[in-house]
Amino acid sequence: MRLWKKRSGTKSYDPAAVKPVLKCSICTGEQVAGFQDLRTGRIDEVMLIRGERDLQQFLSEYGIKGEVEKVY
Repeated sequence: MRLWKKRSGTKSYDPAAVKPVLKCSICTGEQVAGFQDLRTGRIDEVMLIRGERDLQQFLSEYGIKGEVEKVY
């Protein structure tokens, strides 16, 4: 029995209000993908990035083209 279904398709975000970023740790190298509010600077974390495959999944889920800014 499955407790939840995996959704297919792209998810949406408001590019006028938030921008996609990778929050990176200087000490451990851990990376978390999320969206930074352009007005407040607050970052809402979406998923842990363990490798290139996770990053590509994040980019494709949200339909993001190009590079994602890293925030330390």
